[in-house]
Amino acid sequence: MREPRRWGRVASAGVLLLAAALAGEALAQDSILAGSAEETAAEDHAAGGWSWFGDALLRYDHVEGLPGDRTVSRWRSRGRLGGEYAAMPTLSFGAAIELAQGSDDNATNRINNDNERSDGANLDQFWLRWQPREQTRVLLGKAPFPLELSPLTWDADLRPAGISLDQSFALGDYSRLQLTVGGFAAQHLYDDDTRIAAAQLAWRWREGAPSNAAVLLSYLDFSDLGQLTRQGLTRTNRRLPANGPLLSDYRLLDLQLVGRTQFGEWPLEARLDLVRNLGADDQRDGARFSLVLGSRLRAGGWEFGYSNQRIQRDAVLAAFNEDDWWFHSFTHGYMPWIGYGLDETWNLRLAAFHELRNGLPQHTDRILLDLGARW
Repeated sequence: MREPRRWGRVASAGVLLLAAALAGEALAQDSILAGSAEETAAEDHAAGGWSWFGDALLRYDHVEGLPGDRTVSRWRSRGRLGGEYAAMPTLSFGAAIELAQGSDDNATNRINNDNERSDGANLDQFWLRWQPREQTRVLLGKAPFPLELSPLTWDADLRPAGISLDQSFALGDYSRLQLTVGGFAAQHLYDDDTRIAAAQLAWRWREGAPSNAAVLLSYLDFSDLGQLTRQGLTRTNRRLPANGPLLSDYRLLDLQLVGRTQFGEWPLEARLDLVRNLGADDQRDGARFSLVLGSRLRAGGWEFGYSNQRIQRDAVLAAFNEDDWWFHSFTHGYMPWIGYGLDETWNLRLAAFHELRNGLPQHTDRILLDLGARW
């Protein structure tokens, strides 16, 4: 495998981009990061003082049709609690802890393709956010990934540590260009050493209007994958013989097309995600389509969703994309789900997965029943 170290180049590029952004004149446009609870808390308490955020999940997981006729049934729970202190309107600090408990054991996390331990406690977030201008944001530390990505390429539960710059440029009254760049230590399971250089250019058309759209072009460069490989987290990605290193490099070029509108009083979102691994010679493409009607994140709100994805074997780095899907590459399948908002905090979701890993004679079926909360 070709595995060059790019960390120095990532840091240099980040410094240059940061200097260029801060030298620019202010533009009246907010930078919005994918609607996380942490970001909402930051906006609501920008005037100063403490604010609190968190989420919780209780999940029943049942899987049938695994290789070797294996069946998995388990309960998993997770809770996150964090606080943010706004030292001044342009500077804030945040931290959060995560607690997890499951009916299974941590020793099964590898074989079950999990991205997080079933049992444990850890520092989920620890960061500093600086917003020197309305359209410029710098994030330093351990936090949710600042790029807007789909489950095809990234698991939103992962918390890399690094530095990122988010810079927006107004295009008329309702549209903007958004550039996000950064360098990160991935911090996956088992003392992972993976480094990520990331960049995303987003065109957001009529943002905030009832009908709006976005085009997002992202580049993810994964390096220093030796520890990840030794720990058995390569999953369905190809390796050289005799349990050697990964066959391909992982430099992902990802294009997302997003459209949103109102179907009566129901929000409707369609998203197409196409990815190509520029570090692979073949087996390098993936695609995902999703359609979501309604929202379970409001009291009495129904949500109906469907996604369909196909991922060739080295199209994505299988350690880092969404682990709700049992197989992370070398697979195709679909996922319908239904959700309901019990109130403004608690919601339910029932999701089904029907997947076929290439080369296997039968499909794998999975049911996830989630009771979730956000505050």
